[in-house]
Amino acid sequence: MALPKEPRQKMINLMYLVLTALLALNVSSEILNAFKVVTTSLDNSNGNISKANDVLYKSLAEKANDPKTAEKATIWNNNAQKAKTLSDAFSTYIEDLKKQLKTEAGSKIVEGKDVFKEDDLEAATRLFGNGPGGKNLGPQFEQKLKDYRAAMLAISPEIGKEFENSLSVDGKPATGQDGTVKPFTEAYFHMVPTLAGLTLLSKFQNNVKNSENQVTTFCHNQIGQVVVHMDQVGVLVGQSSNYLMPGQELTVTAGVGAYSSAAKPSISIGGSSVAVTAGQGSYKKIVGGAGEQSIGVSVTFTDENGKPQTRTETVKYTVGTPGGAAVMLDKMNVFYIGVDNPVTIGSSTGWDKTTVSMSGGTISGSGSNRTVRVSAIGAANITVSADGKSSSFPFRVKRIPDPSFKVGSGKGRMATVEFKGQQFCRADLLGFDFDLRYTVVSATVYFFGAGFPSAATGSITSNSLGSISSLMQRCMPGSSIAFTNIKVSGPDGTRSIDDAVIQLY
Repeated sequence: MALPKEPRQKMINLMYLVLTALLALNVSSEILNAFKVVTTSLDNSNGNISKANDVLYKSLAEKANDPKTAEKATIWNNNAQKAKTLSDAFSTYIEDLKKQLKTEAGSKIVEGKDVFKEDDLEAATRLFGNGPGGKNLGPQFEQKLKDYRAAMLAISPEIGKEFENSLSVDGKPATGQDGTVKPFTEAYFHMVPTLAGLTLLSKFQNNVKNSENQVTTFCHNQIGQVVVHMDQVGVLVGQSSNYLMPGQELTVTAGVGAYSSAAKPSISIGGSSVAVTAGQGSYKKIVGGAGEQSIGVSVTFTDENGKPQTRTETVKYTVGTPGGAAVMLDKMNVFYIGVDNPVTIGSSTGWDKTTVSMSGGTISGSGSNRTVRVSAIGAANITVSADGKSSSFPFRVKRIPDPSFKVGSGKGRMATVEFKGQQFCRADLLGFDFDLRYTVVSATVYFFGAGFPSAATGSITSNSLGSISSLMQRCMPGSSIAFTNIKVSGPDGTRSIDDAVIQLY
């Protein structure tokens, strides 16, 4: 456009051009409000992921303190704590960058609120760039991202292999729309409004939180996947009964506690060698006499270092006199609260001369077959009086163990297509001899990670997953689902059980 020669008109045209340029630089309030909404969503997502991580850390700590899982859990709990330390430190560093960016944009407290120039296009450029007055923090931030990723992958070889190509902090360079690589500072912080810069920093924090969750979930899942080598071997000895009548048969079973075909055990019971099958041998004899008696057991085996080892045990039992009585549990050596515990009581004098009583619970039925009910943890005793002679039999009283929350295969790491195909959840009693069933009463469900820009919350009120099916269909590889506040109902009432987290791939 040619400028007019008349001075006044030339000045008016120049002013118009300047105004047009200023309007082009102005950021609309609609765009700023959009950044505010995204930032709030990211901050809420970070909070929800932190809650899910806390559930995992609590579970890891409990497993590390449980003697049954302590050896394995301590290793992976330590790895998870390293991930937490790295993530907390980096998240704090990013939070400090947010404060510095607000300061560059003229931050000040007005009526208790932090007020700054939200549409300032120069603040982020000065803080992260190296132009006039620039602090050049962009390269430092980029290096810290790379260092954080490298440190997370170096926590353990297993973690490095698992997340080399899938960690949320991916370490990939920024690219333009044409696919060309752009410098980090230029790509993220050059001439962007202050509010947009804060949103980007929250996005990096979200990546850090997701990375922490990925690694922590992996550590939690490994506790059930660690291969345990037979580095220690113990001798296991069992007997059919520790109280018998003359003429009854005693069966003694002996073997090694951790069996390998390389152990090649040989077993001697009562001075006689017995045949060994799958690491165990069995010995039978008809007892006689009266009073306390014993049988020696000797087990010889080869340990993992190829050295021969020998362990000896003594099996003790008592032979009663006619007119006595015996009690044994039909299923286990404990009574469980809230269910029928069947017992068999034997008496050689006839039931017209035998009475049965109990402390610590109630016993019902007649003759040999009785049913015990108990209501409080502790001890219980059954007393049998036969032909004027009383015998007391002590038992332990236990609470039915907590069931485990399961979806599909029950694994903590699950294929996305498998999870989406599930319609029901369940509460399984693992390794428990009674045939009992628990049903899910309620649970709160959190969805976050891939497919969820901000965490989504749902709930279930039964074994059905129908109420969260729409959220399940949004899931994709990298999504995480946390079931919390789980309540289940069984024969002994309603109880809360441990939370469960599923990581999709």
